[in-house]
Amino acid sequence: MSLYEKILNKEESISLVGLGYVGMPIAVAFAKKVNVIGYDLNAKKIELYKSGIDPTNEVGNEAIKNTTVEFTSDETKLRNAKFHIVAVPTPVYDDHTPDLSPVEGASRIVGRNLTKGSIVVFESTVYPGVTEEICVPILEKESGLKCGVDFKVGYSPERINPGDKVHRLETIVKIVSGMDEESLDEIAKVYGLVVEAGVHRASCIKVAEAAKVIENSQRDINIAFMNELSIIFNKLGIDTKSVLEAAGTKWNFLKFYPGLVGGHCIGVDPYYLTYKAEQVGYHSQVILSGRRINDDMGKYVAENVVKSLIKADKTVKNARVAILGFTFKENCPDTRNTKIFDIVKELREYGIEPTIADPIADAEEAKHLYGIEFVDMDTISGMDAVVLAVSHEAFANFSMQRIDEFFEEEGKKVLLDIKGILNRKEYEAEGYLYWRL
Repeated sequence: MSLYEKILNKEESISLVGLGYVGMPIAVAFAKKVNVIGYDLNAKKIELYKSGIDPTNEVGNEAIKNTTVEFTSDETKLRNAKFHIVAVPTPVYDDHTPDLSPVEGASRIVGRNLTKGSIVVFESTVYPGVTEEICVPILEKESGLKCGVDFKVGYSPERINPGDKVHRLETIVKIVSGMDEESLDEIAKVYGLVVEAGVHRASCIKVAEAAKVIENSQRDINIAFMNELSIIFNKLGIDTKSVLEAAGTKWNFLKFYPGLVGGHCIGVDPYYLTYKAEQVGYHSQVILSGRRINDDMGKYVAENVVKSLIKADKTVKNARVAILGFTFKENCPDTRNTKIFDIVKELREYGIEPTIADPIADAEEAKHLYGIEFVDMDTISGMDAVVLAVSHEAFANFSMQRIDEFFEEEGKKVLLDIKGILNRKEYEAEGYLYWRL
C-alpha cells in the first residue's frame, strides 16, 4: 500500500511544520480529509489555536474551533506523521541576503523526528537548490537516514494570498515536484486531496523552486514600473490613477497599480533570486532596479506629506499627522516588513511623530517589531494631515464626514490617499489638498 493510500485510510498522518498565515490554512484544509498534526515552535500561538482563536484571520475562529488538527508545540509528535509539509518564512537580512535560519531550523526539527518511509515537502519560498543542497543534508545529519533510500523530499511552493478570501489553497493550481517519479506521484496525489484546481507536476525540484521565486519577482517589477510612472506623472501634474484607467481599456494592458511593496513575499523573494544569480556570476539589472524603486517608496510618500504640509501653509516640525493603516496589505493583520514603517521613520527625520491607528493589525506584533503603539481611531482629531495608508475595507467605507472628523476645524485639510480608494474630485471640490500615488 502506498503512503498516499495509508494517509487516505488514516493509517498515517500529515504534519504541518509552521502554523502561520500559510501553514495553518493548509493544516485545516487537509484535516477535513485526513489526520493532521500541526506543529509550531510558538507555544503561545498553539494555545490560541487550541482555544479556537485564529490570530491570522485566514480561516476564522469557527473553523479553528471545529478542525480536527492536532495542534502542538511538542516536536516529538512529528514522529507520528509520515508526510511532512514545511511552511516557515524565508526572510532576508538587513543587507538583503537570504536568511535561511527558519527553514534550516525547521529541517533540524523534522530531521530529529524523521522516520523511515517518510516524505518531506518544503513550501517556503527559496532560490533554486535550497531544498536539495541545504535542507537534505540537514535532514540526513539529524535523522541518520539516507535521502532517496530511507526518506524522500519534494517541493511545492505556497501560493496562498494572505487576506484573500477568493484565491485560497483549494482554488489555486498547485505546483508539485519530487526528487524522483515515485515521490512526485505520491506528493501530487496527497495535494490532490485538497486542491480542487488541480496540480501541475514540475519536471524537478529546482524548476518548482524557480517558478515560485519568479512569480513574486515579476509582480515586484511590474509594481516598480507603476511606482516610477507615479513619480513621473506627479512631477507632470497628471493623476496616475486616471492614466492607468485610460490605458487599461486596451485588452492587453497589464493592470498593476503603484503602492508600497512590503510583506514577506513580493518585497523579499526577488532578493533570493538575485542572490543566487550573484553566486553564478550574474549581476541582476532589471530585478534589482525594481527593488530599489519599491524600497524607496515609503520615503517618497513621507516627502510628499511634508511638501503637502508646506503647500497648505502648515508648520512641518511637530505637525499633527495621522497614519491610518499599518499592515503590509489590506484586510490582513500581518505587519511583518510593512513599508508603512518607512513612512514613520522618514517623518521622524522632519520632526514629526505620527499618530497611528489600525483596527485590523496585530497590535502586539507591531509593538514588538517596531515599538509602535496604536491609538483608537475614534480618538484621532485635530490633525494637520491624514495619510490613508492601507486600503482596508473599513477605510474604503469612510464618508467624507468621517474623514472631516480627523482634522482640525481651521485651515487646509491635507489628505494623502496612498491607494486611491477615495474620490479625488469630491475631496478637492470640498477644499481638501489631496494627493495619491
